[in-house]
Amino acid sequence: MNQMHSLIPSFCRAPVVSQGHRDEDLGPTAQPTYEIKETDDALGLTVNLPGIAKKDLEITAEADSIRIVGKRTWDRPKDWTVLYRETSDSTYLLELDHDNGVNTEKAHAELSEGVLRLSLPKTEAIKPRRIEVA
Repeated sequence: MNQMHSLIPSFCRAPVVSQGHRDEDLGPTAQPTYEIKETDDALGLTVNLPGIAKKDLEITAEADSIRIVGKRTWDRPKDWTVLYRETSDSTYLLELDHDNGVNTEKAHAELSEGVLRLSLPKTEAIKPRRIEVA
């Protein structure tokens, strides 16, 4: 089984339980759409986070999981009545578990125009190696 198949998303539309405590301060959450690509050296994670600024984004990498929280803020202009909005103010929450094959020390993230690109290098132990026959 390859590394990509070990990632399991945590679907969450309500406050979630994470490591024994409730994330009630997040309020209602929505899972963003994302895509995972795998190479021999790394995993590439692309997450769509429309309306999220760098200051409102929190990425936490632990030994066996990646957690992305994006808090949306929208200040309604004065004297403006909202008739309809296609998006809500829900916080984005994405939690992905992995089998400890990611080198979190060398992870790299970039946010541009509402798209987060995260590079997660694999640990040396799980990279494929060619073995020469003597």
